[in-house]
Amino acid sequence: MQDRNISILMACNTASHAGQYASYLEGRGYRVRCVYAGADAVSALRNAPADMVIADMALPGGDGLWLLDQLTEMQFNGRILLMCGDPADPRLMTVGKRAEILHKPLSLAKLGQAAEGPGQTTPAKIQTETLPENLAGDLRQGVSAPPQPRDSEFGGFIGTSMIMQALYEQIYSGARSTASVFITGESGTGKEVCAQAIHRHSPRAGQPFVPLNCAAIPRDLLESEIFGHVRGAFTGAFADRDGAATMADDGTLFLDEIGDMDPAMQTKLLRFLQDGTFQRVGGNRLERVDVRIICATNRNPVAEVRAGRFREDLFYRLHVLPITMPPLRARGQDIIDIAQTLLLAYAAEEGKRFRGLSPDAEKVMMQYEWPGNIRQLQNIIRHAVVMGDGPALTAAMLPAYLQKENLSGDTGRSLGDLDGSARRTAPEVSNDEKIMPLHVLERRAIEKAITLCHGNIPRAAALLQVSPSTLYRKKAGWDEAGTAPLKDSKAAGIPESGGF
Repeated sequence: MQDRNISILMACNTASHAGQYASYLEGRGYRVRCVYAGADAVSALRNAPADMVIADMALPGGDGLWLLDQLTEMQFNGRILLMCGDPADPRLMTVGKRAEILHKPLSLAKLGQAAEGPGQTTPAKIQTETLPENLAGDLRQGVSAPPQPRDSEFGGFIGTSMIMQALYEQIYSGARSTASVFITGESGTGKEVCAQAIHRHSPRAGQPFVPLNCAAIPRDLLESEIFGHVRGAFTGAFADRDGAATMADDGTLFLDEIGDMDPAMQTKLLRFLQDGTFQRVGGNRLERVDVRIICATNRNPVAEVRAGRFREDLFYRLHVLPITMPPLRARGQDIIDIAQTLLLAYAAEEGKRFRGLSPDAEKVMMQYEWPGNIRQLQNIIRHAVVMGDGPALTAAMLPAYLQKENLSGDTGRSLGDLDGSARRTAPEVSNDEKIMPLHVLERRAIEKAITLCHGNIPRAAALLQVSPSTLYRKKAGWDEAGTAPLKDSKAAGIPESGGF
């Protein structure tokens, strides 16, 4: 190890990745301090100078550009390296010669080379110096080394788990194509973030990215939203209006929740995909655009095709580059990294003192199943920051149902538990009573309702007081798992209120 006697201040929004970077650089002889917010970086430099600053563009408490401005005012004369996940970010134009830009994804080898300075160390040398002896020997003999961990901010994502590294590779490889992308995954896993990442890493990055949620638009208006309309096409059409396809010309059109699209609209979309032409609602002129289509759904598309709810020819037209978003529960340590990042960002917004998670809070989060995925985690961290304060977010600040389920081992719950109305202690039951898991009772209730409604799912959903898309999604999940309908003569009837 070479003693460089060079001090580095690392400003990273994720503690685990800051530690990873610091360990790597310290192994190469640097002295590294880590902070996790822009304002903390300024304070740290005022207390003790540094020879180099390496900072994320995305930082709470003052982002990378704000920090760069502060360093300029402080007349900092060391090197400044800004790590940026979006090469097309227009803000980079303001950096000039004040800082060096490190584009993500950023391997440890590239980070080490950047710290060395241009032309001083080759990537191969860096890799063989820092790998274990057996792997370094393999590399010298021409054997590929394992991929270095990705940075935590690739394309808007946070996390370096193996499953996310595989996802980053899919995004990076698929982004360069013009083929349609079909993203699937549970609600709240970040399907739109994935679509944006594909667009930002594609040759169309400088062109529009236009998202459209097919489930949020009434069926009779969806065609107008996609293709536009002419004046007088229908009541309220007082002027010509461009649709999403026109607005996305030369760019990317993202159709979210495409599984909710009406069959008639599916036919029109298929025609558009075949040759890139369309007619506005009420118009008779053929228009042509050049757009890349990315679509997403939380349903099982294969099950939807089999059930006749989604056109098979449209599915094959769209399902060229499939990407499956992993649920949060499958991402391991990423859960803590995301929670830490959210905590710092929300604390900066709310003016709170939070700087990290306590060990007991981390334990609770790692044991929970996160049925609502990242969206649920965002909600929980935001609530904890608004309602509490302190240097660390503790388990006591988390909702009671998280801790209750971790103790009981039962991750099934109703949304009614979110408001704290669920009893905190389980009622006593006699030994001859059989307590069924909540997910079994839920499925029985759904299947019973559908049977009583003669297969009419919208009617069953109305009786259960839930959205039809909820039932379609649950049925698709059972179909994908290949599980047969539950058979039990004592199956429960339809509940008075559904907490799905």
